Amino acid sequence: CSFLSSEMRFHIIIAAFLWAAFVESRKIRGISSSYKRFYRERKSFLCIDGSKMIPFEQVNDDYCDCADGSDEPGTSACPRGRFYCTNLGFRPHYIPSSRVNDGICDCCDASDEYNSHARCQNTCWNLGQKERAYVEGQMKTLDEGLRLKQQLIEEGVLLWREKQAQLRELQRAAEDLQIKLEEHRKRKHEADRLKEQTLKALKAGDKGKAPSIFRTHFKTFAHFAELFQFTQLGRRFGYRAASISCLLSLTGATTLLGGGHQMDLSKFQNTLWDNFHCFHLVGSLLDYTNVKLSCNCIEHYDNFDLQKKLEIDYGTDWEYLFLNGQCYKLKVYEYMYTLCPFNMVSQKSTAGTEVSLGLWGMWAGPAKNHYSQMVYENGEPCWQGGSRTTSVTMTCGTETALRSVKEPSKCQYIMDFETPVACQPVLKQRGVHSEL
Repeated sequence: CSFLSSEMRFHIIIAAFLWAAFVESRKIRGISSSYKRFYRERKSFLCIDGSKMIPFEQVNDDYCDCADGSDEPGTSACPRGRFYCTNLGFRPHYIPSSRVNDGICDCCDASDEYNSHARCQNTCWNLGQKERAYVEGQMKTLDEGLRLKQQLIEEGVLLWREKQAQLRELQRAAEDLQIKLEEHRKRKHEADRLKEQTLKALKAGDKGKAPSIFRTHFKTFAHFAELFQFTQLGRRFGYRAASISCLLSLTGATTLLGGGHQMDLSKFQNTLWDNFHCFHLVGSLLDYTNVKLSCNCIEHYDNFDLQKKLEIDYGTDWEYLFLNGQCYKLKVYEYMYTLCPFNMVSQKSTAGTEVSLGLWGMWAGPAKNHYSQMVYENGEPCWQGGSRTTSVTMTCGTETALRSVKEPSKCQYIMDFETPVACQPVLKQRGVHSEL
């Protein structure tokens, strides 16, 4: 009886092993939890694309019956098939079914090599730990970047208001200057009239009347132009410029007078008067004989340049305003690259040759993140035709710096520019998920 009992136990154990092997062989491998409902044990199986009905025994039998490969999720039988790696502790993903049982471990949980000679270890937990540490670091960077971004936005708003106030002040000054110019035009007309009287007196030989008219003429003219303060008149019809008012330095005035401190009436009429005759067109800011005009009143015309800068799109909260006027450099091999946001991009070789890689063009990011990419266009011509262009990708970081420069195709450059103001409040983590 004890012998029969032992024999029966032996047969039961064998039967259990065989059943376990059968169950294991019938296990539906390579499917995600969202697709398990299609693989419930039943008499028949409908291909997921609805093209064919087959006996359920033909699922994972290493023979492809369905055109979409859905009957062989766990084997390499179907060319279009995919195997789902569960990868518990890491990111799940699909691999081509041709990689199943090929002797190479593609799933970190080793589930793709369930019937091969490969000895794969489950590395999902370690990989998951590394990725979680990386994501945690990214989140810390994001938090710090957003904090710095808020500071830069606040500074940008203050700077914007300051520039706007400066522009309004310059515009008011320009309006005041325009009023003064109208007054000067009237005085100039009077000066022209006195000039004609002086010249007529000289031609008539009335040397007694001419100096009187000439002195009056100079007084009127000096009042019109607000250029010179004359402390003495030279002999006869000459004069000496002893001191200069706002527009020209003493050296500049000397240059304007032809290199001397004195000028007779004839030379005055033929040179200096004709120059000052154009002064009523001061809006054009003529540079007489290369002498730079440096008066404060001329600086009011900076409002045009300031207005142009303020017309640039610096982001929804003016967060990129702080970049205007700044330049960032990065050396890559023998080249030094310079990015001046909202201005230009250049490349300089060790030999000293500098090439323009583009001038500020526009923001070119996608609709959901418009300020994620800059485009600089119309750089120096390329030898194969066209001009050089540069695309600058803005990435989130705790520093503002040029991080990388690449030239994927001839004369087309790509830059990676890191700055806190590129950080977005929501960081979307996307795993590698693909369904059948």
